[in-house]
This record gives sequence, C-alpha cells and structure tokens, in this order.
Amino acid sequence: ARRIGVSCPSWRSAGPCPRQRLAALGLCLAVGLLLLLAAAAPRRWAAPPRAARRDERYLARVEDLSATDTENSALNYGVVIDCGSSGSRVFVYFWPPHNGNPHDLLDIKQMRDQSSRPVVKKIKPGISVGAAVPQQATPYLRPLLQFAAAHVPAQKHKETPLYILCTAGMRLLPERQQAAILEDLVRNVPLEFDFLFSKSHAEVISGKQEGVYAWIGINFVLGRFDHDDEEDAVVTVALGDQGESLVRKRTVGILDMGGASLQIAYEVPDSGAFSSPQQEEADKSLLAEFNLGCDVQHTGHVYRVYVNTFLGFGGNFARQRYEELVLSQTNVHNRLHSQQTGLSPEMPFLDPCLPMGLEDTVARGGQTLYVRGRGDWLACTELLQPLLDGTNSSQASLLRAYKAPIDFGNSEFYGFSEFFYCTEDVLRLGGQYSAPTFTSAAQDYCSQRWEVLTQRFRGGLYSSHADQHRLKYQCFKSAWMYQVLHQGFRFPLDYPSLRTAQLVYDREVQWTLGAILYKTRFLPLRDLRPESVRQAHTSWLRLSFVYNHYLFFACILVVALAIVLYLLRLRRIHHRQLRAAQLTLLWLDKVVVPPGQGNGP
Repeated sequence: ARRIGVSCPSWRSAGPCPRQRLAALGLCLAVGLLLLLAAAAPRRWAAPPRAARRDERYLARVEDLSATDTENSALNYGVVIDCGSSGSRVFVYFWPPHNGNPHDLLDIKQMRDQSSRPVVKKIKPGISVGAAVPQQATPYLRPLLQFAAAHVPAQKHKETPLYILCTAGMRLLPERQQAAILEDLVRNVPLEFDFLFSKSHAEVISGKQEGVYAWIGINFVLGRFDHDDEEDAVVTVALGDQGESLVRKRTVGILDMGGASLQIAYEVPDSGAFSSPQQEEADKSLLAEFNLGCDVQHTGHVYRVYVNTFLGFGGNFARQRYEELVLSQTNVHNRLHSQQTGLSPEMPFLDPCLPMGLEDTVARGGQTLYVRGRGDWLACTELLQPLLDGTNSSQASLLRAYKAPIDFGNSEFYGFSEFFYCTEDVLRLGGQYSAPTFTSAAQDYCSQRWEVLTQRFRGGLYSSHADQHRLKYQCFKSAWMYQVLHQGFRFPLDYPSLRTAQLVYDREVQWTLGAILYKTRFLPLRDLRPESVRQAHTSWLRLSFVYNHYLFFACILVVALAIVLYLLRLRRIHHRQLRAAQLTLLWLDKVVVPPGQGNGP
C-alpha cells in the first residue's frame, strides 16, 4: 500500500486503522467501566452493614421508650383488655402505616404518655367475681375503656380495634355465665364508646392461646420475625406434608413459672412422627400452627408451636404439694416405727428444703407438723422427684406428658417469673443460666444459718424485690426450678442458651402484644393494594439492589468477554489486510507494465 501511495482512510472497507482501533478499544473500556459503576451503584441503597443495622435497632428500642406522638395523623391504634382472675388491665398500642412489604409484620409498640410511661391501667377484682350479675360487666370495664379513650386521639376512635380477652378466671365459670358476660359487653360497649368492636372481639381464650400469644410477643420484641436480618442463628423449618422446607431466623422458646402453674412454648421446626393415630390426635392438641403474615399464600411466617400448661406445678402450689407429701410420709413413718417425729417443737421434722435452723409449722386437716430446716439442697431435690409425676391421677404428669422434640444444639430459651426470681432475687445470677454455677450458689445459700440470711437481708445484700417469703422458700424453689428444668423438661446440664429475665430491652412484654399482632395480621393488606401498581414498575430496581453482587461480577465477565472477542476480530482483520495487500501487490506485478515496455515491435 505504501508503494502505490494509498493512505489508511481509503482502506476502511478492509478494516480500521491503528488509530481507529485504539479509539474503539477505549470506547469499549469506557462502556465497561460505566456498566461496572452502574452495578456497584445500588450498593449505596442496599441493606446496610451489620453495624448499621445494630445501630438502627438500638435507636428503635430507645424510641420505643419515648412518648407517643399523638399529633401524627398517620399512626394507628389498638386497645386490648386482659380480663384476668385477680383483676383486669387495659393496654393501648400503636403502629405506623405498613411499609408495603408483604413479608413484614406491623411495627406495633405499646403507647406511652407524655411522661413516657406505658399507657396501662389495672382494676380489681377480676371480672368473674360479678358472674352472678352479668349486666355489671360493662360498668365494671368502664374505667378501663374511659382511660383508653382519653389516650387515643378522638378522630381515631372509629378505626381503633378493641379486643376484650378473658383468661383463667372466666375459664373457671360455666359456659352459660361466660356467654352472658360477653353478650352484655358486645351489646353495651358500642353504645358508650366508638371503638371498632364486634362480637368476635370479645372472647374467653384458652391457656393454649394465651401461651401462643406470649410466645409471639417475646419473639416479636426480640426481632425474631424480621427475616431480612442475617445476624442471628437460623433454623430449617419443614412446611406442610410435601417435604418443603424453609431456612429462616431461629425463634426463642419461653418458660414461665407462676405461683400455681408452669408453662412452656417453643417452635417445632419438624412435624415429626407419632406412634399411633390416637397418640397423634392427643399430641396435636398441644401444637398450634398459624400464619402471622397478611397473605395466606406466603409461608415465611407460618409457625408450628408446642404449648403446654401444667396446673399445680407453679412455685407456691408445688410447695403446698410438697408439704402434704412430707406430712403424709411422716405420719406413715411414725406409725411404722412408733416415733413422734414432727409432733412437737422438741422433735421436729428436719426439712432439707428450708435454710439451716429455720423453724416452721405445717398445718393440714387439723394436723400440725413441726419442722426445722437442715439446708441440704441435694436431698431436697431428691425429695421433689415424685412431685414431677403428679400427686394423683387427675393431675398432669410433667414426666409422662408429651413434649415435642427440642434440638438443644440449635435452640434458645427465655425463663420468666419464678425462673428469674429464683436466679436473681437472692442468688444474683439472673441472665445467662449456668447449671453448675446455679447449683453451687443454691447449695451455699441453703447451708447458711437462718440468722445469717436474715442479717444479710437487713444489710441490703439481696435484690430490692426480695422479701422474707423469698428468703424462707428460696432453697425449696431453687431446687424445684432445677428439677423442673433438668428432670421434667430434660434440659442438658451444659445447655448454654437459657436466659432468665424479667424485662426484654428494658420493658415488660405481655401476652396482649402477641394477641394484637395476631388479631391485626391482615391489616397490612389495605396498605399493600394501593402500592401494587407502583411496585410493579419498581420491581426491577429492587431486584437490582438485591442481586447487585451478582450483577457486578456479571458485568466484569461481559466486559472481559467483549475485549477478548474484539481482539480476536482485530486479529482476523489484520490477517485479512495482509492477505489483501499481498494479492494486490501480486496483481500489480502482473498488470502494471514497467516504463519502456508498454509498446510492442
């Protein structure tokens, strides 16, 4: 080409010249760089790092303890009345509009007044006391309803749901009396108050429902229903009978020991198998399966929870059963051996479950048993073993009752009420539970003389919640808690994931929170419908945010592949140019005649 003086631009049909090649290569690299930047850009809007999420959760917990902004017209409200056996309490909750994500629950929080105190009010006695006069049910609850109406903004009353849920006291009444009380409430409450209230909003709930609501409330406050957070442990959950499974955040189980009853509730990830149809029917009555999500087609919030309540296994009632057992055994022993043990202060029964030197009496059925503490904690645990099996045929057995399998290698539990009082009030071991540490502290306490313990109590060495009753029965209750936990529920001695607590994030969590979460689970649907169109237009953007890591590496591969293909094309073009140039030179050699040879003879 240089020989005939042809410039590069005239050969465009054969391929680009070096300058054009460099320009095209630079353009390709620039486009690739833009693609990489576009792929990386969504990271600024993607899920924040773990430290940022922790900060957001901490700030949210702090905001939960501040006064509720009643001037915010976007807030929604709900009222729950807990009609218990000893009294009734009203709780007022609020929540902002749903965020539009069908997989998220409502962000329900307890309302706080201008002094940042929880909006709650209690009255005594329980509603069941007036069972003989059901017409007094509405006047009985009127102070609670007026209290709630005064805190919920007036313009929100008509859209604020009211739930009146009755528990243990009402469950003991005949169904006829229950129905009469509920009928009075359904008929008269709407005449005085504008809350959203209907027949389905007033009911007597079972112990199983109460346990499920408590489980929901605790896990909601702990954030275990927020599946987008990847910090916490996960568990594989079996869904339905088709063998489908789902990996999501692990929930916590709850243990609650009151004065009269003991309750346990925890998620059962695997449906399991039963020995017989009869056993399956009986055991399934202890399992509750429900969907907390607003869409029944979504299984992300389907939970299967085991709930069981053991009446007579609470701390105070267990002590009564123990005293009856001791009195019976002592009477039998005295008859067989012709002794007078426990019949006088001079020959008391030596009770291993009372502190050393403490003197007391047990009176049952006209009989009085004189006892003196000998503070032997290990002997006390042995004496309590028969109580786990129930004292009569009509009482449930903690040992023989069906208990859904627990994966102690991948589970977590919280212990409330007596579990916390036993570990914290005197022993000061509340929080993370350790069986060896607890056993050592309990043995040391029981072996102390009663005079030493009372002196320490007067010196303020124990919790401010501790009283003389706690000092007196701490030895017994700590042994009972230990037996219930490790013999009744079979928790391993080295189980590391039990925490005893009274508050969760500095607040008391009531089962009423779980109740309103469950009752209002379909409310997000009204917020989802208006946003469905907008979501259809922006779904690709959300997907790019979620999958930006994959898009980033895909762009790198595309750019690299484009560069390789371009270089291969340049190589083919170069070979084509060389071949064309060679053919052209050959043609010129044959066709172009040198000077002096153009004319023939």
